[in-house]
Amino acid sequence: MTIRSSGNEKDFLVQLREGDGSALDYFYRQYSLRIYHKLMKLVKVEVIAEELLQDVFVKVWERRHLIDPEQSFRSYLFVIAQNLVFDFYRKLARDERLQGEIKALSSGVYKHVEEDIYMKETHDILNEAIDKLPSQQKLVFTLCKLEGKSYEDVSAILGISTSTINNHIVKATKNIKGYFFKTHNTSFSLILTVLSWVLGKE
Repeated sequence: MTIRSSGNEKDFLVQLREGDGSALDYFYRQYSLRIYHKLMKLVKVEVIAEELLQDVFVKVWERRHLIDPEQSFRSYLFVIAQNLVFDFYRKLARDERLQGEIKALSSGVYKHVEEDIYMKETHDILNEAIDKLPSQQKLVFTLCKLEGKSYEDVSAILGISTSTINNHIVKATKNIKGYFFKTHNTSFSLILTVLSWVLGKE
């Protein structure tokens, strides 16, 4: 099942794809605060989160011709933000000067660097696990945990009860844990780290 944009948003997406700067302003107002909060959770430093937020919308503008008005723009934004964070940590791992600058910005951030790089390395494994889920579990898990939709929103989209949604989430989580154990011989602590990152998404 494909998640489509709302009618009003679709109109703005068409305008954005055609190069209308006011449409970009509209989406910035709509989504920048939510994107910023997600970035802060991942990079821990305000100035970096702010720079990455600007980069997200620069990427959107540069690639506006690739926008599909039929698809969820919120999901598209979060994918761009996530990829920028991964790129940032890859650069940080290689650049000692940048590491020093980050330490100066926040003495507490550096302890998160190794963990977040580790998370990047396991991200592909998580995607594999999600892809192996039964179709309905995969859809519900994606909507709730990757796109951040509420149970009530997903209930309205799929026409199923919130209790059914909760059952799908519980089963999907169990299946994902099992995939990590069986396929990659992954430690229990890593599984908890990965799942807490995903399940903690609002």
